[in-house]
Amino acid sequence: MTATASVDADKGAETKTRRAFIALFMIEMWERFGFYGMQILMVLFAIEYLGFNDDRANLTWGAFAAMIYITPVAGGWIGDKVLGARRTTMLGGVVLALGYGLLAVPWDQFMGSSGHSLVFFSMGVIAVGNGLFKANPNNLVAKLYEGDESKLDGAFTLYYMSINIGAFLSQCLTPIIRVHYGWHWAFLICALGLVFGVAQFKVQSRYLEHVGSAPDFKPMNKSKLLGVLGGSLIVAVLIGLVVQSTEVAEWVVNLASVGLALFFLVLVVKATTAERAGLIAMVILTLQTILFFIFYQQMSTSLTLFAKNNVDLHFLGYSIPPEQFQVLNPFWIAVMSPVLAWLYASLGKKDKDPSLAGKYAWGFVLLAIGFFLYAVSGNFASALGLVSPQWMLWGYFFQSVGELLISGLGLGMVARYVAPSLRGLMMGAWLLATGLSQYLGSVVANFASVPENITSPLQTLPLYTDLFMKLGWVALAGAVVAIVLVPYLKRLDSRSKEAAALWAKQ
Repeated sequence: MTATASVDADKGAETKTRRAFIALFMIEMWERFGFYGMQILMVLFAIEYLGFNDDRANLTWGAFAAMIYITPVAGGWIGDKVLGARRTTMLGGVVLALGYGLLAVPWDQFMGSSGHSLVFFSMGVIAVGNGLFKANPNNLVAKLYEGDESKLDGAFTLYYMSINIGAFLSQCLTPIIRVHYGWHWAFLICALGLVFGVAQFKVQSRYLEHVGSAPDFKPMNKSKLLGVLGGSLIVAVLIGLVVQSTEVAEWVVNLASVGLALFFLVLVVKATTAERAGLIAMVILTLQTILFFIFYQQMSTSLTLFAKNNVDLHFLGYSIPPEQFQVLNPFWIAVMSPVLAWLYASLGKKDKDPSLAGKYAWGFVLLAIGFFLYAVSGNFASALGLVSPQWMLWGYFFQSVGELLISGLGLGMVARYVAPSLRGLMMGAWLLATGLSQYLGSVVANFASVPENITSPLQTLPLYTDLFMKLGWVALAGAVVAIVLVPYLKRLDSRSKEAAALWAKQ
């Protein structure tokens, strides 16, 4: 091959890789567009459309969020072993579009109150679609740049921007659609986002022909596809039943919590000496992550209801939908991610980059500041019991930067501390822990639920500020615990690095 031909071949391969990455970036962006557009609406939808009280609305969303986080454990396995990562990504996108489409149907107009059952079934379909989708595009990005770590890091940095772009766009748009055209049109926008994402993924699929897991490169096994579809339908129905009943949801969460605790215990006890240090570190940091997600869940529960009842929603001539404050989360993450990346790099050059445990500690300090701001805002409320929206702006700032320091580092724990043979299991356990903490966050939000006979902002204000003050102190306690654990986790980190060196040689 001539030098010119070689250069042309390299350029062609680079172009194909770039187009493949764009296809993955776009489907992730549109999937997150649909998910966050739906998430921002759900608690208020349950209260204002389904007629639930605050308690049931919070717990319904908590149970739904738990199912959404748990199902990717199975979806990743289906992508790896059954259908292939590419096919499962496509299937997950289609199922999600169907789920949001079902949510967009005004079932009550056709079936009365019994139509609520189909709303819950729609939630089950969404949870299943998320499970099929969630893990597989990440896997494809990793495979696309396999063997080139410098490009892989840059690719994932750009790839995760797609999450915040999708979230920001939908959380700006769907509340406005909801206010002017109604709930079902807002959910329809979420469905259309998935339609666009799946369509562009299909159009650009030729650029991804060389990327995938083993089943992607074999002819489609129709019996396996039918099995996955049948299983997905059954799971969607079961999830709908779980989400519909707060009592059943509580039992499922309690059983899953016990199962997760036993799973970690058995792993630690049976681990080799080389594995045990990393597993213990993983358990400690997972517990801290669970605590963080309890705070995270307040955005779509207590903070949204606080905005509805006690925030002045008129700002510079704009009437703010109460759920729209959640858009501040992806906004601040997009703004602060490059700042933190620069800070980590600068500190790393001076050998002063904080440990993972140290970053967790700082993350909880920032969370505490955010919730103290929400709590203190009550002291500056108007005579009507309303606070300025600026308190939400800065509270979300500290909360979102805290998220970057805690949740943004969570998935890195698995690769850092766990032996290769256990990473799949531990990733599933981490996702399960995350899902359970979403439910716990809704339980915590109910400490500020407003009794049905109270309507005055002057009466609701102390309910929320009291909860936020307590959460601030809990976050501060989490920071203290994280600081105390830093020396211990540093020792565990050192031992796990020795084990990692052994794994690399195997």
